Amino acid sequence: MEKYRHRVQYYETDKMGMVHHSNYIRWMEEARVDFLAQIGWNFDRLESLGIVSPVLEVEGKYRQSVRFPELVTINISVSKFDGLKLKINYEMVNEKGAIVFKGHSEHCFLDSEGRPIRMKDKYPEFYKSLMYFQETDPQSFK
Repeated sequence: MEKYRHRVQYYETDKMGMVHHSNYIRWMEEARVDFLAQIGWNFDRLESLGIVSPVLEVEGKYRQSVRFPELVTINISVSKFDGLKLKINYEMVNEKGAIVFKGHSEHCFLDSEGRPIRMKDKYPEFYKSLMYFQETDPQSFK
């Protein structure tokens, strides 16, 4: 699995010359979308099946400032998947190897009418893919 990398853009910084805190949440979403695409479940596919995946919770801890034009690598691990909810951990690392941000997001899966989907029953292949990454040592795909 490829690591997700984000090159800091100038517009993502504030008057102090560092990345504005809201951008880290955007990068989490970019990394989640990339992760799903890499395991064969890109958003085009999910949406064509009528699956939506809203955010239920986001949390993060800022460890070190990031500035333009640094490259940030985002390591992902699936910390929880029970067939209804998915929790993903994110660890952002700068080019020097320092952890600059740690966080997680939690999502559920709904059908096009807003009802929860039991992934194990309705989409067993997708369920197996996410279970694999929950059960696999996260270090193996960082």
